[in-house]
Amino acid sequence: MESPRILKKTMAENFKILAEFVKDMSSETKDIESYLFVKENLSKYHLLINITSKPLKNNMIEVSTTIKYHDKENNDKRSYFEIVYATVIKLTTEIKDKKELEKILLCDVQKEIYPRLEKVLLNLITGSGYLGIKFEKKLTLTNFTKSNLIRKKIFF
Repeated sequence: MESPRILKKTMAENFKILAEFVKDMSSETKDIESYLFVKENLSKYHLLINITSKPLKNNMIEVSTTIKYHDKENNDKRSYFEIVYATVIKLTTEIKDKKELEKILLCDVQKEIYPRLEKVLLNLITGSGYLGIKFEKKLTLTNFTKSNLIRKKIFF
């Protein structure tokens, strides 16, 4: 079994993150009744992750990770939070296997950016007036590609 240090080095050898930024950010609460209702029910909200990729020139790929934190029940009184986080990576080795590229885009890149993306989401929610929120459950990205939280659209 490889040690985590060697595994991290192997991931880094396959790609390099050139840039990452918030492409779009949105928070919506329509009125005070919705705000008060959501404040009491925010812990029931669900996280949805959508990952898409777009090939660029010179072995570069733009990976867009969209996180939506929303009410699955579709109540009339609700808030909506969404972030689109763009990451530009450069493949540093030739990847011929589609599954290997999918693992890089859906697992390895996400492992690298998720701590920063979660912080941006928490700042958005807190800045929208919902103080003291914490994500009790942490995403485990080992089997990220099999997660039912993710909708993926990967272009090769």
